[in-house]
Amino acid sequence: METTQNTTTEEAPKKKSYTFVIILALLVLVGGTWGYTKYNHGQHHEETDDAQIDSDISPVIPRISGYVTEIKVKDNQSVKKGDTLLVLDNRDQLIKLEQARAGLAGSEGSLTAANATTNASAATGITYQANVSVVAAQIEEAKVNVWRANQDFARYQNLIKDHSITQQEFEKADAAKQTAERQLAVLEAQKSAAERQARAATSQTQATSRQTNIANATIKARQAEIDNAELLLSYTVITAPTDGRVSKVNAQLGQYLQAGQSLFSIISTHKPWVVANFKETQLTRIKLGQKVIIHVDAYPDHAFEAKVASFSPATGARFALLPPDNASGNFVKVVQRLPVRIEFVEGKDQYIDQLRPGMNVDVDVELDSVN
Repeated sequence: METTQNTTTEEAPKKKSYTFVIILALLVLVGGTWGYTKYNHGQHHEETDDAQIDSDISPVIPRISGYVTEIKVKDNQSVKKGDTLLVLDNRDQLIKLEQARAGLAGSEGSLTAANATTNASAATGITYQANVSVVAAQIEEAKVNVWRANQDFARYQNLIKDHSITQQEFEKADAAKQTAERQLAVLEAQKSAAERQARAATSQTQATSRQTNIANATIKARQAEIDNAELLLSYTVITAPTDGRVSKVNAQLGQYLQAGQSLFSIISTHKPWVVANFKETQLTRIKLGQKVIIHVDAYPDHAFEAKVASFSPATGARFALLPPDNASGNFVKVVQRLPVRIEFVEGKDQYIDQLRPGMNVDVDVELDSVN
């Protein structure tokens, strides 16, 4: 009996020792396999969980001041580019537009009057120039008459000395000479007057031409005022600058908005990207175009395909409000992180439109593949 009990007692510890060895061996095998897998994965991949979804965020900013009369959108609403978001009171702009149009009409009337005056002055100038030409021709004829009268008078002087003609005939020749000379003098005076009138008409034409030019310039200025008034009127309707979703609408009916005041934003949901902050020690083998697998915390079972698009020109600390200055105080070396832009591969993904800026993601860069 004692021998049987001793044998049973000895076999129990042996069975326990075998079980422990088997479990230990399995743990070592599993741990070794897991460790090798992680080591092998680390040799061909770079990972980080310091990454977020990013997207274009367009601010909605009024270009002019005014009171809100209509709000066409609600929080989180989807909009298309050009959709009306807000409407401002436009009565001031309408009045300015009407004033500008009235100013243009007045300037056009001034231009019409200036053109009529210019045409009249030009016609008068042409008439005076014609008068000058006519008088000039008459002067030439009068000069011939004076020359002929002088010749006749000279002959009659010789004849009167010889008593070949009567005194009456001599006096008649003298009278004809004086008449021709006075006629010439009158015509020359008329020519001088006509030339002065022609010069005055020319000056008047030039003056009215300057008035026409001024009227044309004024019309252009009035047209510019109309264009500006129409532009300001268009600014009373605030439209979406891009496709996307509206954030919280910070505006109320009747609220007075200042030009340049930020109201809310439109977040684009069509082409998001990922900003991954890799440690500087991880960047040695990361290259542009390498394939990236992204897992979003909101959809952990779905893998998004992407690629490395670009690297930030500076580390994130350089863009901080108070960037570190290692030249002052005690220096403690801190591994820096560099933002890397990762873009999703072109193609329709069922979850791509569900991504929102700020979502956390896990990024896995395959170092041995380049798209």
